[in-house]
Amino acid sequence: MTTIQTTDFVPEVLDGTKWENIEPLLNKLLEREVNSKEELERWILDRSELEAAIGESGANTYIDMTCDTGDEDKQAAYTSFITTVVPKVKPVSFELDKKMKALCEQHGLTGERYEVLFRDTAADVDLFRPENVSIETELAQLDQEYDKICGAMTVEHDGEEKTMPMMGKYFESADRTVREEAWRKVAKRRLEDAEKISSIYDEMVQKRQKVAANAGFENFIGYAFKSKHRFDYTPEMCSEFHDAVEKHVMPFVAKLDATRKEQLDLEELRPWDLAVDPKNRPALEPFQGGKDLVGKSQKVFDKLSPELSQFFASMGDGSNTSGTANGAMLDLDSRKGKAPGGYLYFRDRSKLPFIFMNAAGQHRDVETMVHEAGHAFHAMYCKDEPYVWYRSAPLEYAEVASMSMELLTMPYWDAFYPNEEDANRARRKQLEGSIGLLPWIATIDAFQHWVYANPTHSREERAQAWLDLENRFGHQGHRVSWDGLDEERKHVWQRQGHLFGVPFYYIEYGIAQLGALGIWLISLEQGEEAALAAYKKSMRLGGSKPLPQLFEAAGLPFDFGDETVGRLVERVQTEMDKLPE
Repeated sequence: MTTIQTTDFVPEVLDGTKWENIEPLLNKLLEREVNSKEELERWILDRSELEAAIGESGANTYIDMTCDTGDEDKQAAYTSFITTVVPKVKPVSFELDKKMKALCEQHGLTGERYEVLFRDTAADVDLFRPENVSIETELAQLDQEYDKICGAMTVEHDGEEKTMPMMGKYFESADRTVREEAWRKVAKRRLEDAEKISSIYDEMVQKRQKVAANAGFENFIGYAFKSKHRFDYTPEMCSEFHDAVEKHVMPFVAKLDATRKEQLDLEELRPWDLAVDPKNRPALEPFQGGKDLVGKSQKVFDKLSPELSQFFASMGDGSNTSGTANGAMLDLDSRKGKAPGGYLYFRDRSKLPFIFMNAAGQHRDVETMVHEAGHAFHAMYCKDEPYVWYRSAPLEYAEVASMSMELLTMPYWDAFYPNEEDANRARRKQLEGSIGLLPWIATIDAFQHWVYANPTHSREERAQAWLDLENRFGHQGHRVSWDGLDEERKHVWQRQGHLFGVPFYYIEYGIAQLGALGIWLISLEQGEEAALAAYKKSMRLGGSKPLPQLFEAAGLPFDFGDETVGRLVERVQTEMDKLPE
């Protein structure tokens, strides 16, 4: 650990959305002479805090934009940041990267504490091309447009205007007619914008191919792996994961689908039959509104861990509907104009997390809440790390933090489900999903590999590639009838926002899910206290160690191939068999 922990280089209050506020500070870093190891440590810390300040300013504009995509001022603030600040910062950051790399080599800061920082900085220096800055700005604007289109999607249902997340509860209705009507309305609405979304994606693919070519890569795959600092696994290992999922997980999913069809007494499964309880019981109703969700989640963490309980209690009561205003850390309820999905954003200057959700009163919202809370806990464990680059882990381990919470909180879900039958339904649903999600992860990852390996593809070719993968990996393939729904099926991929905003971000969920299951198994075999200790020990490292060492710190193998996938699928099945039907 560096002996230098604090800095007053950056003003306590700095509006990093204005170039004129940050340019002088960037120039001071560029111009400063560094003549010793101690001076270099100070320089790195000063740079770290400036990056934290700029990053937080951008984070707040992004959060507020996603909380209200219809607010022109918030849209304009985010657009201004990504078009007038980010493009000016990137070339200077490149010069700072070059300076830091050279100084680390000169003063011997390339190993141990500085190993990951030096490695990542060297990769960023190698990748930077000035001509890519404007293209990356254009890509951010295209993603903003995608979010805006999705955020504006609503349907009339039950006499009210409903957002897409709000419609999810109808897919769980015991009445098949209700499920089908809701599903068709949502699918029809999505198709209305399918052309616009396809056009956005077409443009994104071509721009990313150009970014890769400018940096000397044959296609975007190699560029993406290096830019994401994937030094510990390869595209070939991703393919091995896909194969392992096909071999071990698809029989697991096939069994679930066969049971579902039998229990629902259906001749064939349709897309609107996949979310309903297989025994046709009414949908689980764990909470009513954001405040209730937070209150019940608090009870869960109270029982799991006093430390995590304290972390969670500091985040608010769930009533906020105004983004980051007044220091808020939660915006949970679904509403018109809110961007889709959910996320955790850690603001590195104030050291405050922010959880964004589209809660609609469903069990999946419970999963999302504890998932994003896991990210928040991870951030809080790392908040005192002096270097901003180490306050977050690689995504492959960051998602272990969140997915572990989905599993470790299960014994305490009686806070949401006082009826034990409902609680066990929810636990079974969670365990099914922990394995059942892997084919979708494989589908999205394989799809991205195909898209960027074939950047000149036509839309027809892309649709066929998607259908081929669906048939390979899912109950949304050959075990579900899509008769009469060809157009809907071809465009399912458009719902996955990662494809647009964060390309190649998805395999991380698969790698992390295996890690999370490993921590959960520690709780079963060694006790909950041992699992939480492993969790804390590894999470406190943030991103300061290479990925395999983060897994090792929790007592987990860094492996996502045939043996690991097969072993975990078998164990989950064993634990599911213990739960009452």
